[in-house]
Amino acid sequence: MSDMSQSADAIPFGNAKTMARLKRRRWAEWRLKAYGIIAIALAALALVALLSSVVTKAGGAFTESYLTLRITIDPERIDPQGTRDPKKLLRADFGGLTKAALRDTFPSVRGRGEKRELYDLVSSGASFELATKVAADPSLVGQTIDFPFLTSDVTDLYLKGAYGGLQTTPIKGRLSVQDDGKTVTLKSTAPDFSVALERVKRSLLQQAAFERRQAALQDNGVRHFRELAQSASTQEARSQAEAEATRRAGERDRLIAKAEDFEARAKGSGGTEELIPSNPSLLIRVAGGWIKLTSVSADSATGKVLLPLDGPVVDAGVWTLFTTDLPEDARKVSDNQIVWIEALRAKGQLETVFNTRFFTASDSREPELAGVWGAAVGSFWTMLVTFGLAFPIGVLAAIYLEEFAPKRRLTDFIEVNINNLAAVPSIVFGLLGLAVFLGFFGVPRSSPLAGGIVLALMTLPTIIIASRAAIRAVPPSIREAALGVGASRLQATFHHVLPLAMPGIMTGTIIGMAQALGETAPLIMIGMVAFIVDVPTGILDSATVLPVQVYRWSDFPERAFEARTAAAILVLLAFLVIMNAIAIFLRKRFERRW
Repeated sequence: MSDMSQSADAIPFGNAKTMARLKRRRWAEWRLKAYGIIAIALAALALVALLSSVVTKAGGAFTESYLTLRITIDPERIDPQGTRDPKKLLRADFGGLTKAALRDTFPSVRGRGEKRELYDLVSSGASFELATKVAADPSLVGQTIDFPFLTSDVTDLYLKGAYGGLQTTPIKGRLSVQDDGKTVTLKSTAPDFSVALERVKRSLLQQAAFERRQAALQDNGVRHFRELAQSASTQEARSQAEAEATRRAGERDRLIAKAEDFEARAKGSGGTEELIPSNPSLLIRVAGGWIKLTSVSADSATGKVLLPLDGPVVDAGVWTLFTTDLPEDARKVSDNQIVWIEALRAKGQLETVFNTRFFTASDSREPELAGVWGAAVGSFWTMLVTFGLAFPIGVLAAIYLEEFAPKRRLTDFIEVNINNLAAVPSIVFGLLGLAVFLGFFGVPRSSPLAGGIVLALMTLPTIIIASRAAIRAVPPSIREAALGVGASRLQATFHHVLPLAMPGIMTGTIIGMAQALGETAPLIMIGMVAFIVDVPTGILDSATVLPVQVYRWSDFPERAFEARTAAAILVLLAFLVIMNAIAIFLRKRFERRW
């Protein structure tokens, strides 16, 4: 028997080596915890950055703008026969009435190009809304009403600041305007235009820098083609390379000369500068009208009238000089449209409201008319088909493999292939659907039925694997107790095991459905990327889904679709969050602890 009175110094615990090992173990444990915290923090930052970017871009899609115009529903133009038939009223020329109302609002607009810009203030679908209103109430024919017209994407984006705004330049002098019928000359008693002139000169330096960058590219081309000429094997190739080098050298010299001219004009004091579309626009509001400057010096300028003045301007003390954030050639909204929009805003004829249309309308080529309702309904029908096929087939397959299938090579082969199918790229299922279901069985193209079948095949492995895990988690004592009281294996499985495994099965099913909801590639392969305006009413109608809608909008050139793309992503994320929340609720509600 050992001596229990042995001194503590003889015990190996607590010596220097043991304490060092213990310190290293604690340090390793602390490092592991730190790595975990850092990983979680990085993931959270990435998620915050993603969501903040999407939410910031989506903000513009949740509001829309309306322009209220006073319009007369002319019966001679709309209903000359006086039938007041709603069907005929819907086909009437309300577009012409809308254009006439815009021309009456701005009677000074004459040219064809200016009229096109004026008509572009309102959406192309605004006249259809007017027609719908009149068809619903034929008594409006012959009346003069104030009707809110949906603005175009150009007007809406300008009101939301997407093209910059008007910056007010401080003034000190009094303004006089002389109009010779073609151009107007403006003079101020103080050097009020000097600030605008300096800004124009700064833009000249930016243009000079751009021209020098282009000249540098041409110079690289000159060196390249001269090297080609030296290494050419034939006289013809040498001549072509030298000719190209000469041409590029001439273009380089022209760009350098242009840059030097811009720099000389920018560095010179005073002088008069012509304003071109690449310069920030200078606009003056005076006497109820608007003038666009075409040249500017320190105390005077010339320009053209965009909106008529109320009368002669001599020694006016109340006037405003505006500069735009962007030059006219860098934005889609023109100076004319800016003036008209600002005039309408000053009269209170423009308002911005919540965009319910985005949630109630279907797809459209015009961004201000586009909505997600059609895609949301298409997603609903597609998910309904997916669930109706994948859930019963997947659960029954899991029950058979886990409870009834004999353990042999064929069963092992099936299990391996199910696990492999879970890792197959989704586009492969799209190719399968295109070749088999559309090509061989003749399932309607672009329909929720075709999309649901493809997504069901893709979701099946996930549901089978999750269902098997949930069934396997039920204690064997449940089966044994059921069999002990005389239940058959089928009764024991469906009356006892399956209800207890159902929370886990539903959780795995919803996660698989959420994954299917976000798929795009397989649906593109079977034609669900088509432009669909009508809302689908069944599984055989042509339809699209939310992920494909996001993909299509992201590819459109109109800038207003950028906000709608981000907003559609938020709607899709909301669907996914709801589905995952349901999965968590089911797991917590029915979870059993053994």
